[in-house]
Amino acid sequence: MKKLLLLLLFSATAFAQIDRMEPPFWYAGMHNPELQVMFYGKNIAQYTPSVSNNIVIKNVVRTENPNYIFVTIDTKNVAASDLVFSFKDGKNKVAFTKNYSLKKRREGSAQRKSYDSSDMIYLIMPDRFANGNPNNDNDKSMAEKANRSNDGGRHGGDIEGIIKNLDYLQELGVTAVWNTPVCEDNHSRGSYHGYAQTDVYKIDPRYGTNEDYLRLSAELKKRGMKLILDYVTNHWGSEHWMYKDLPTYEWVHQFPGYSQSNYRMTTQFDPNASKIDAVQCEEGWFVESMPDLNQSNPLVLNYLTQNAIWWIEYADLDGFRVDTYSYNDKAGIAKWTKAITDEYPYFNIAGEVWMHDQAQMAYWQKDSKVAAIQSYNSYLPTVMDFTLHDAISSVFNEDKAGWDSGMQKVYDNFANDFLYPNINNILVFAENHDTGRFNEIYKGDFNKYKMAMALVATVRGIPQLYYGSEIGMAGDKGKGDGDIRRDFPGGWAGDSNNAFTKAGRTADQQKFFDYTSKLFTWRKNKEVIHTGKTTHYVPQDNVYVYFRYNDKDIVMVVFNDSAEARTFKTARFGESLKGRVSGKDIMTGKTVNVAEEMTVAPKSALILELN
Repeated sequence: MKKLLLLLLFSATAFAQIDRMEPPFWYAGMHNPELQVMFYGKNIAQYTPSVSNNIVIKNVVRTENPNYIFVTIDTKNVAASDLVFSFKDGKNKVAFTKNYSLKKRREGSAQRKSYDSSDMIYLIMPDRFANGNPNNDNDKSMAEKANRSNDGGRHGGDIEGIIKNLDYLQELGVTAVWNTPVCEDNHSRGSYHGYAQTDVYKIDPRYGTNEDYLRLSAELKKRGMKLILDYVTNHWGSEHWMYKDLPTYEWVHQFPGYSQSNYRMTTQFDPNASKIDAVQCEEGWFVESMPDLNQSNPLVLNYLTQNAIWWIEYADLDGFRVDTYSYNDKAGIAKWTKAITDEYPYFNIAGEVWMHDQAQMAYWQKDSKVAAIQSYNSYLPTVMDFTLHDAISSVFNEDKAGWDSGMQKVYDNFANDFLYPNINNILVFAENHDTGRFNEIYKGDFNKYKMAMALVATVRGIPQLYYGSEIGMAGDKGKGDGDIRRDFPGGWAGDSNNAFTKAGRTADQQKFFDYTSKLFTWRKNKEVIHTGKTTHYVPQDNVYVYFRYNDKDIVMVVFNDSAEARTFKTARFGESLKGRVSGKDIMTGKTVNVAEEMTVAPKSALILELN
């Protein structure tokens, strides 16, 4: 009997196989030469690994789960080559092997230029943009199938749909594309948004393949455009293969099991916060279907860091946007961010810090003097200007000026710019995939849309446009997230009109498109807008005036947010006009006299290149 048991034990271990190996391959010549490869297979931890080519194993980590082993190797001075990992049993015999590749990096990979204030970012929800390949709408390995009648379901948009409409984006003035996550999200419902990923090394097959994503990157670069990956460090989906067999109990935050975040991000830096509240914010789960990752665990942090770097190298990425940045473990997310920017010094990362106070948002930007009070540095290059978004969401309905209403709200937002260490690295936007739709809030008012776009296009920072805004798309957040993420008209065969083409747009859609395209095409080559300084003037009668300037150019921007035409003297702007008496309206090409007084139409914006 004892002999039989030993034989069975030997059989179970001798034929152990590697079900997963991550990263699936790596690159030679990285700034950080240490590579941690995770091997997953039945009882794999009982084997002893070694590597060919005289590669040094620096560390082997086994956890309480015998199905995992983490092997760290030193790739310093190792050329691109094929390696072999061997796994020996207790008798020092090789039980099985696994091939591994170190690939050659692209020329200049480490010095890649990222997106910056010269760009205009276009935010796309791939499932709702365009269905370029109906054959991948459903996949037998994926739980949720396409159903366009379900607002919260899969609709079939994909990577091919984006590729087929890149000419449209280029005509619009887009220079960078940010897609919401495209990695596998295999849940039975709500999987279209992609924020509950179930395999972070694999593109969701309903969007296409890894190779399709690489092709999107290449097609963008042919047009001088950039690709931004939406990266999620805070959580995965509950159907993630690893969550179903955790490497270690501490891979996710447990209470034990699930406990929801209190969402009070101020507890991350509030000196008066209770420990229990701080823990509940950072360690609590975003929702029950999204297990909260524990970035304070070195294995987790290294896994996320290498995965992010792998995608940069593999897909030739130009930047990240990071979801729910300020919910992460503070120390862990700073290490993650620094590790990436150490590898790529010019790589930009925009973190979602959804807060409503400039000091609190500035806390999270790299080299923040606010955070330095607590000896903290996130190393995050870019934060999102949610306070400006808040103002944009109401200000154009406030016809009358007040102490803190009307255009004074916008002025007050920029009055706090001193808090940010890099004011050009601020993402500015009127809406995104989580907020109310601008054209719903303002009932499709074209004049108010023009004012919002003129603001986003001419202030400091990096402008971001949400798909469909440029054709007047609306959507009621009160009806659920699905309604603010409607299908782009013309993205599906049989749509009543095709807004991707001039011939297919309605008159209203064309009106919105023409203004947006002309505005952002003008912005492309305006260094004075990209990196110029700002002088603004306290609003009077709900008229707000600011100047963007450098040594060569001056741009004057005027907003009349009142319901009546306003005439005003220009003498108070003398320090910015610098003797100039006229300017060209960038939208009409007409010359506007600014010598003594100006008259501006109600609910309008005027952008003047001063002569």
